[in-house]
Amino acid sequence: METVKLSSKGQFILPKSIRDRHHWEAGTEFVIIDRGSELVIKPTRVFPPTELEPPDTPSIYQGRPLSLEEMEQAVLSEAGRHK
Repeated sequence: METVKLSSKGQFILPKSIRDRHHWEAGTEFVIIDRGSELVIKPTRVFPPTELEPPDTPSIYQGRPLSLEEMEQAVLSEAGRHK
């Protein structure tokens, strides 16, 4: 257990031993959850950046062309799974 002191600006420093153990570097963002008599501090989850295709480059289906009946059956089958 570590003890920290709140500054006049409402700040405290996470001890280096804790930062090192969790691999938290400067700039790491945290969520603070107030549970009444205690606070929970958790790092926010960082998602890897998503790379999207440019809007003028549509995805191209590589398989054989489907008939209207096959497409309709696929839609109905998938819709049935979500009831």
